[in-house]
Amino acid sequence: MPPEQSSRSQHSYRVPYADTDQMGMVYYANFLIYFERSRNEALRELGLTYREMEEEGIILPVIEAHCNYRQPARYDDLLEIHGWFEQMGRTRVRACCEVRRGDTLLAEGYTVHACLSSETMRPTRLPEIFGSTER
Repeated sequence: MPPEQSSRSQHSYRVPYADTDQMGMVYYANFLIYFERSRNEALRELGLTYREMEEEGIILPVIEAHCNYRQPARYDDLLEIHGWFEQMGRTRVRACCEVRRGDTLLAEGYTVHACLSSETMRPTRLPEIFGSTER
């Protein structure tokens, strides 16, 4: 379950038809898109947007992705998407995510991001704003 921290985000998302296959189901790969949305919302909760990070010369490319898919979502489902960060060191962060339909967990997982200088493409320290997420 997400930690009780300022880095936690929660938002609702109604599944549009565009997210589904011909049978109206959302499968594994689309959940990774929900993970990305969750990461962006968690960044906003920290008071920073990805665009602002890029303007400061920092990028966070995904270097690992893990998704534990449990059940599909369906067209028009109202999903609750929970996201939070866990710092993994000075230059890496894990963006965790859970996707639920009511009390049912549909998918959970995380992406690991390297913190790189956009100028040199070399590892650089995470912004101070991530400091409170270290475990």
